[in-house]
Amino acid sequence: MNAASNAAGKDDEILDTISALVAEERTLRERSSENLGLGSDEQARLRSVEVQLDQCWDLLRQRRAKSEFGENPDEAAVRPPSEVEGYQG
Repeated sequence: MNAASNAAGKDDEILDTISALVAEERTLRERSSENLGLGSDEQARLRSVEVQLDQCWDLLRQRRAKSEFGENPDEAAVRPPSEVEGYQG
């Protein structure tokens, strides 16, 4: 497997994780609207899923930027929630 296909494979893994987290987020949000809210455990899980999604998207952006500029995408790393959640858009 060459470096480009290896990087694409890792990107696909990240996208698979994102898909699974999005599905879980949707399920929790649907449950919330159907039941007029979530229990404290479900609220905590929803917040955790949201943070993990932000981290995954950030990692994917880092990897793609490194690839675009000829750097090794495997040098990208998951950033802590405090950094990822602190972004100002």
